[in-house]
Amino acid sequence: MLVCSSRLFSLIISHHPPPSCIRFPRQTFWSSLVSAASASKRLRSMDPPKTAEAPDIPTTKPPPTPSAESMSPAPTDAAADEEQPRLEGLLPGETVVKEGKAAILFPSANEVFYNPVQEFNRDLTCAVITEFARDLLAQRGVKVVVPGEKERVVVSLSEEANEADVQTEEKNGAEEPAVTVTAGEKCERGLRVLEGLAASGLRSVRFALEVPGLRSVTANDFSTKAAALIARNAQYNGVNHLLQASCRDASMLMYEMRGKKERYDVIDLDPYGSPASFLDAAVQAVSEGGLLCITCTDMAVMAGNSGETCYSKYGSVSIKAKYCHEMALRIILHSLEQRAGVYQRYIQPLLSVSVDFYIRVFVRVFTGQATVKNSASKQALVYNCVGCGSFHLQRMGRRTSNGKHMKYSPATGPPVGPECEHCGQRHQLGGPIWAEPIHNLPFVQKVLSAVSGNPSRFGTSKRIEGMLSMVTEELEDVPLYYTVDSLSSTIHCNTPPLLQFRSALLHAGHRVSLAHACKNAIKTDAPPAVLWDIMRCWEKANPVKREKLSETSPSFKILASEPSLEACFTVREDANPQSRKRHLTRFQENPQAFWGPKARAKAGGGISTNLQDKRKKCQNKRKNQITDSSQLKDFPCMKRLSGTCELCCNQIKSDLT
Repeated sequence: MLVCSSRLFSLIISHHPPPSCIRFPRQTFWSSLVSAASASKRLRSMDPPKTAEAPDIPTTKPPPTPSAESMSPAPTDAAADEEQPRLEGLLPGETVVKEGKAAILFPSANEVFYNPVQEFNRDLTCAVITEFARDLLAQRGVKVVVPGEKERVVVSLSEEANEADVQTEEKNGAEEPAVTVTAGEKCERGLRVLEGLAASGLRSVRFALEVPGLRSVTANDFSTKAAALIARNAQYNGVNHLLQASCRDASMLMYEMRGKKERYDVIDLDPYGSPASFLDAAVQAVSEGGLLCITCTDMAVMAGNSGETCYSKYGSVSIKAKYCHEMALRIILHSLEQRAGVYQRYIQPLLSVSVDFYIRVFVRVFTGQATVKNSASKQALVYNCVGCGSFHLQRMGRRTSNGKHMKYSPATGPPVGPECEHCGQRHQLGGPIWAEPIHNLPFVQKVLSAVSGNPSRFGTSKRIEGMLSMVTEELEDVPLYYTVDSLSSTIHCNTPPLLQFRSALLHAGHRVSLAHACKNAIKTDAPPAVLWDIMRCWEKANPVKREKLSETSPSFKILASEPSLEACFTVREDANPQSRKRHLTRFQENPQAFWGPKARAKAGGGISTNLQDKRKKCQNKRKNQITDSSQLKDFPCMKRLSGTCELCCNQIKSDLT
């Protein structure tokens, strides 16, 4: 009866539309008829087809169910009918994006933010949370099982390529946990995860499908459209038993969960821009020993372009220097430690990575009034020379052991004079920054072993393995780094090969390593005086034209002094790290055009065409210069008004003549 009536209504509507002069409050009678007709049409589309024609099913299928469900008997016809609406849930204009085991519905408009380049970020987060859950749930008597992981191995980067490179973990005689959990299963003793800024819910859906040992995943977003999309994606991937969508302010949600029994075990914050406004609530809402996963994409602020803005957000002044990417990591760690200290809590960094236009930190949060007192001695100011780039660190506090007690006192300084001892230039003052290790090497080794032992688990496994391998090779007690090209540029000489420069430091008795944040970085415990002595020795073998150097330039003053040591540039075997020998994928390659930070999601959707035109116009300005006078009007030049643009002025002169 409903079907017949709805067909009759649709015929009436098609032949006799409602008059434009008649208006009804909120919803018209005619629109209700349209809704009834469309509803009956949807009901008819769910019925099995009576003809030989195939039903209209999207070509992209959702991912398979978890392994625990795959072992169950085949679904009945009723179960297949229940899954049929989920397969036909695509709305007009929607597309399906697959990443990992998740299949996410996305609208065609830019109403919900999504960046495909962040797949590495999401893969790394899944790997870190898995190892965190493995360690934490082992204490609760639960064993984590990852599909495709046959046996836990320890990856060794030693130079001897033998059986010791891959060793099976030794069993200490402890009994195996009685309960085992796999990805996709709900564990009552598992972790409670919160993604405060979920957007489409892709990250949360991947947590539910790929990370074992979870009790619940809360995907929150302040946008009502994003929250509705999260709920649809949870149903589309069959993770409603684990994932709950929430439409709340992220800070207020975390403030309400500050109780000891209500805190989350894992909090993930990946905002569009700065996470500064969410840090205070995050350090309170995470459980004792819980995991905080923070992403910062405002690298222009944290890398020194706007030091005053960085101070207002993170309580630290950034410096535009070669080590700015690692300094950004230490700035966010300093901000977390400072905010946690207000509530008698402190942080323990597990992993901190810098990847081009964003940084990602994983820290654990603990409570302890005695340990919080060590916070001042963990922070340091940075004195950076504007001439030669030499830097010195000044600790904010000092602690000394006095038997069973610890004595705290202010630090003494500064470590530099009014002028740089090498080039005579002034110093910039930056910080404070986190001066302690930014990685937990045993934990990083576990993540590296899990990823390398199961490479098919993630799409970016090779890159994760390469970056974590570099992290394990870094000098953990040496903050910041130099770059070989900046040292050479200061004295205007040829750049020495990386292996020869590293060998010279090793011959001089100092430690040296690379850094994951920069390709040609040199992280060493050698003082700046040793570095400049090595560069003076290199300059003698590759002399520069000193008559062209200004007497007030840093290069002239540095080369005016004789080196106090004789550098040896003979390449040593241990100068080349294992990650470089094995040709691992250590740094990001440009995956696509315009692969940087995407445009912010808009309420109405869509990306402004002017933005894309501006990007295209600004690309390769120097390579494709405009010489045709007819095209000059299409590109307004501000320098032309002041008469300082050579191209425009020459064109005007030629037109006048």
